[in-house]
Order: sequence, then structure tokens, then C-alpha cells
Amino acid sequence: MVYLDHSATTPLDPEVLAAMMPYLTEEYGNASSVYGLGQRARQAIDQARDETAAFFGVQAREVIFTSGGTEADNLALRGVAHRLGDRGRHLVTSGIEHDAVLRCAEFLEEEGFEVTRLLVDRDGLVDPDDLRRALRRDTILVSIMHANNEVGTIEPIAELVAATRAHSGAVFHTDAVQSTGKIPTPMDDMGVDLLSMSAHKLHGPKGVGCLVVRSGTGLQPQQLGGGHERNRRAGTENVAGIVGLARSLTVAQRDLEATTAHLLQLRQRLIAGVLDRISGSRLTGHPERRLPHHASFLIDGVEGESLLLQLDMEGIAASSGSACTSGSLEPSHVVLALGVPREQALGSLRLSLGKGNTTQEVDLVLDRLPEMVTRLRAMAPISAA
Repeated sequence: MVYLDHSATTPLDPEVLAAMMPYLTEEYGNASSVYGLGQRARQAIDQARDETAAFFGVQAREVIFTSGGTEADNLALRGVAHRLGDRGRHLVTSGIEHDAVLRCAEFLEEEGFEVTRLLVDRDGLVDPDDLRRALRRDTILVSIMHANNEVGTIEPIAELVAATRAHSGAVFHTDAVQSTGKIPTPMDDMGVDLLSMSAHKLHGPKGVGCLVVRSGTGLQPQQLGGGHERNRRAGTENVAGIVGLARSLTVAQRDLEATTAHLLQLRQRLIAGVLDRISGSRLTGHPERRLPHHASFLIDGVEGESLLLQLDMEGIAASSGSACTSGSLEPSHVVLALGVPREQALGSLRLSLGKGNTTQEVDLVLDRLPEMVTRLRAMAPISAA
């Protein structure tokens, strides 16, 4: 199989699995227990927290381990809104966020909060001037993703944070699930107050992530129970998952330069090949400010889901957008937000590369894909090519 859906999930790195194995077998202790087995689990979590904090350039106490990016986003938005709601009831986000953020915003609206959703340009960028105009005296939270999962655009987070700081005392959150481990994400450089990430997007295990929370940021726990994670997120810790998360960050940071060079070479070959060989195709997302592994296209005259089935029959795994909304008959809200007409948005294709992909695999896709498009256009075109 040729796997080109690394924005949905990634294979577990063997080094990460090796780090996790003791805590899946003989080191099965509960980190809250006082005896040796439990204390060794606690030590493993503490070390993982130190490593995670070092990756983001923060203090260990500023790392909250969660079950993944969705929980981290929920904790960020709902936690800040519920803690700071007496200071204001206004939030700002963008129209191309992951559903974990958009659904939280809808939930908060039902609770009486007001949400402004910023438009993006045709490349998926949020304009800092638009953010400045949206900020109000009662704005308590801004949430803009670092990089988009469907079109790969990298947002100007530092500029957006600067605009927020100049005109508001709002807390700034960024969903960095797609960017962590792919491009540098130091908290100081971005200036954000909260950052969400998920291990399975960078060759770590599923079911674990974290929310990085700068000291002094108001946050109300959303999951109640014991006093885990400094009373901010209750629940027995997933020791093996947390160890795997930290090791995946370590591996990503260590190999970042070499991996990025490899991915950029493959991505350029893939983009150039698709645009050259398939008429009526175009790149979506920013042509330069995009994740190094990410290529997404609109292809006239085909329906994306039909194309995915054809690719799957040839042993090629790809996506038409977010894996979290796969199966929906509606076009991507992200692609529509770029100003693409609904009929054209149905022809979306996302090919996201990983460090294990090869030039030969990219060439195989480039050989097979044009034939599939031609066949689908002849069978049931959805628009004029």
C-alpha cells in the first residue's frame, strides 16, 4: 500500500513503540499509587512532561496531558470561557478551524457567548487587520489554528498574537495538531497562551495529546474527578501513551531538518506532477506558506469520494479532506471558505506525505491518478472540465 494520508494519522515509529513497551507490559502501575510500581509510572510521566515542555520551550507545570487534540481544544475553549466569562462573553475564531474548535464555539454560543468567525483569503490565510477589527472590550479568547489540516496553509500566528495583544487582553489559543513535529512550534516565538497537539499526527500513539497552558492563564477544568494534572484534568494517566508522546516529539525534533528536506522534495515532485498531468487541476492552500508534507488539489469534473475509491482499489490511501468528517456528503467547509463554488469543492483531494514515503511511490501515484480522473470524468462528470 502507498499511504498518503499522514494528515489523518501516522504509523507508529518503532523507536516510539520501544519506549512505550515496558509500560504496556511489566511496568503497568497506576501513577497515583505509593508503592514502587506506581512510583516508577509517576517518574516516567514526570520525565515525559519535562521532555514535552522542553520541546515547546515551556515549564513542565505548563503541560497538561489529554486524550488527544480534540480534548485539548475543548479544554482550551470551554475552560477559558467558563473561567473568564464574568469578564466578557465574546470569542473570535476563523471559519476554517477543525471541528473540535468549531463545535466548541457553537456549544458556547448555546450557553450565551458570542462568537465572531473570521473569513480567510483564497489561500486560507487570516488577515491580522480583520482580527484587529473583530476584537472588542469583552473579547476573552481568540482561537486560530497554526496550520490547516485540509489545505496545509500555515497561519501568521505571531502577527495575529501581536494584533491581539495591541488591542485586547484576550487569551490566545492555537490548534497546532497538524504543525507540531512538522515545523518549529516554540511557544515564545508564537507568543500564544495555549497550544493543542496530538501524538498520532507525528508517529506517536493514538489517544494521547496535550494542552500547553502558559502560567497565569485562566482555565476551568472540564473533566472532573481526581486531582490529576495539577487538578486541571481528572483521570488515571495513560502512562504508555504519555511516554510515547514525549518520544515522538524527541524523534521529530532530532530528525526535523532531514525529514523536512525529504518531504519538500517529494511534495514538489507530487504537486508539479499533478498540475502538469491532470488538466483542470489546481492547488488549494497557500503555495508557499504550507506544511512541508501537505499537497491538496481541486480536480474539475470528478467527485472526490469516487476518486478515493479508485485510489483505494489501486492500493493508494488518500483523503478528500478531514478524516474527522469523512463520510459526509457535503463539501469541505474549509474549501468552501476559500471561495470555491460548491460543485468544484466536491472535487477536493488531499495527498499528505510521510517520512517513509519514497520517490517511487510518488511516481506510482502520478502514473495512476491521471487515468483514474479520465475514467471518472467519462463516467459521471460533475462539472465541465
